[in-house]
Amino acid sequence: MKKTNLMCALLASVTLAACAGGGMKSAPAMMADGVLTGANGMTLYTFDKDMAGSGKSMCNGPCATNWPPLFAMDGDMASGEYSIVNRDDGKKQWAFKGKPLYYWVKDQKPGDKTGEGFNNVWHTAKP
Repeated sequence: MKKTNLMCALLASVTLAACAGGGMKSAPAMMADGVLTGANGMTLYTFDKDMAGSGKSMCNGPCATNWPPLFAMDGDMASGEYSIVNRDDGKKQWAFKGKPLYYWVKDQKPGDKTGEGFNNVWHTAKP
């Protein structure tokens, strides 16, 4: 009986530990070749006109067509250096160290960094 109680207690604590992470998922970005990338391996960028920590993206409309946001899904939760900003269109976007993250439409394959330095205001996102 003592063994059964011990097994039940162990199972309960493992289950509770797993549930405690509820909204926690892996980070929304990874690192490759010194820059942050999305789950698809594509390079992520930051925009100089975005103020770190403002909770807002300054790249909307046609800008967001060329620089698609790294969208956060409903239920995603900020964690560590990753936060979530609300966009003008009502969608949510991931930010790193308070700066919203974007893809560049002209990058064709993982590892491309063709948006680096674009108009002197776009930069690869670095950890």
